[in-house]
Order: sequence, then C-alpha cells, then structure tokens
Amino acid sequence: MAITLNNGFQMPIIGLGVWRMEKKAIKDLIIESIKIGFRHFDCASDYKNEAEVGEALCEAIKTGLVKREELFITTKLWNTDHGHVVEACKHSLKKLQLDYLDLYLVHFPISIRHTGIGANGSPLDADGVLDIETNISLETTWHAMEDLVSMSLVRSIGISNYDIFLTRDCLAYSKIKPAVNQIETHPYFQRESLVKFCQKHGICVTAHTPLGGADANTKRFGTVSCLDDPILKGIAEKYKKTVAQIVLRWGIQRNTVVIPKTSKFERLKENFKVFEFELAKEDMDVIQAIDKNYRSNIQPAKFWGIDLYA
Repeated sequence: MAITLNNGFQMPIIGLGVWRMEKKAIKDLIIESIKIGFRHFDCASDYKNEAEVGEALCEAIKTGLVKREELFITTKLWNTDHGHVVEACKHSLKKLQLDYLDLYLVHFPISIRHTGIGANGSPLDADGVLDIETNISLETTWHAMEDLVSMSLVRSIGISNYDIFLTRDCLAYSKIKPAVNQIETHPYFQRESLVKFCQKHGICVTAHTPLGGADANTKRFGTVSCLDDPILKGIAEKYKKTVAQIVLRWGIQRNTVVIPKTSKFERLKENFKVFEFELAKEDMDVIQAIDKNYRSNIQPAKFWGIDLYA
C-alpha cells in the first residue's frame, strides 16, 4: 500500500524508522524487516547510523533479497549543513551506498553553525544556547534542495518539523513543491489543522513518532505514551489487536505515512500487520476525541537551551 506523491512517485505508507537504533543491531533488523515486507526506511544524517543502514541495504540488494527500485529510502539534511546541501547529500549517499535517494528532507527549519560535512551535533554558544545562523534563509536552503533533483541525486524533496506558516512559505517560494512534511503526530498530538493544510496543498504527511514514542520517549523526555490510554486499549480489545496496531491503522486511515521504530523482531511483524483490518468510522471518531495537543518527542529546550516551539 502506497501514497502517490505530488511528483508521481510512490511512497510506501508504512516504513521503519531507524532513529536510536543500536548500530550493531541495524543489519539484522533491516534484513528481517525486508523479509517481512518493509520497503520504506527512514534515516537521517543526525541518527549517526547511515553507514550501518547502507551495509544492510547493500547486502539485501546483492543477495537478491530485494531490488534497489523496490526500496524507498529517506534521509535528512542536518541543521549544521544548510549552507552545504549538495555536499551533505553526497556524504549521506556515500554512507548509504546508494546512487540516489527516494526522498531527502530538511530535518528542521533552522540553520545552525556549520561544524563540518556530516559532523552533525548541535553546537551551543557561550551562553549554552543553540548557535543559530542568521545568514542562511530557509528559502536559500530549499533552492539548494531543488538542485539535488536536477542533479538526479534525489527523486523527491521535502520538509520536516515545519508548521503551517513555514509550510505555506515553502509553497510560495518553491519551484519544486515539497512532496512530504514529516512531523510528530499521533492520537495525543493529532495536529489536524496542519495535516489537512498539507494534504490540501498536495503535501504528503509522514508521521514520525506515530506511536507517541512509547517507553523510549518516556525515559528520554519524561513524556506520557498514548499506548497506555484506556480508550485505545478498549478499541484494541474490540478488534483483537495490539494498541500499537490500532494507532498505526488510525494513522494510515488518516492518509498519513507511518514510520514506527522498533528494535524487536516480533514488533516488526506486528507493526506490519495493519492491512488485515480497518477501523470503523465510529472508532476513528473516538480516537479523534482523545487528542491532547501533547508533544511527546521533540523537546529542543531540554538539549538546545531554547524552545523552538514557543
């Protein structure tokens, strides 16, 4: 099952996110996920595991497990490389052992002090606050992203963590419209206005943290997971599915792409079994009603000394 992007390319509606995956576990997880049926993998330079992902993809292709054209590989431009878009993209391609990317995203709508191609990190200033660059506009970054398409390094380009205002601006100054906006969205943080705005203007929404971050975000950010919600547990019992399957199915029925992350083989199989059932409208409505406008994942103030969402 796939969504057709605004440039005609097909994007699988479910993928595997590799954020916070242990390097030593990635190869086996990706190989197993391909065997299960996953074809979409969501990476980023800042995840610091592109090389390991590349090794796994290379092995899968060389052994005939999958063909390159059957895969959909996403990675992202980190904040320190807004002034070095082409070089950063080529650096990621080399690590991933690919000739082209299916999708390249601007990871965050902010440029910070450059620390070297692919060096990543979030440099702070003398006051312990994120060292933001003020001489590179998002428009400049976007036009450099557009160059990647003309250079055949990337098939589709998109944005990530953009709100309505920034998305609207990107639509205004772009020659190539963003194909995707990847944002945090889940039952506790539904962001209906942003999702509908993007979809109205032909931008596919990808839900990162589609399960609300679960235990990982509880430990990292001290946030609450929607997977413990009693209403969702009741719906899961009704359908004889796990709460995670219900939440992923809800995301798919909103016409959003979902990219759950897991390091457990049994969860890979579980997460992929979301095409065997459909939620009734009444249950979709019930889930819509539990929205708390509650962000569980990206908490920049915790690490960057500044609240970018204030």
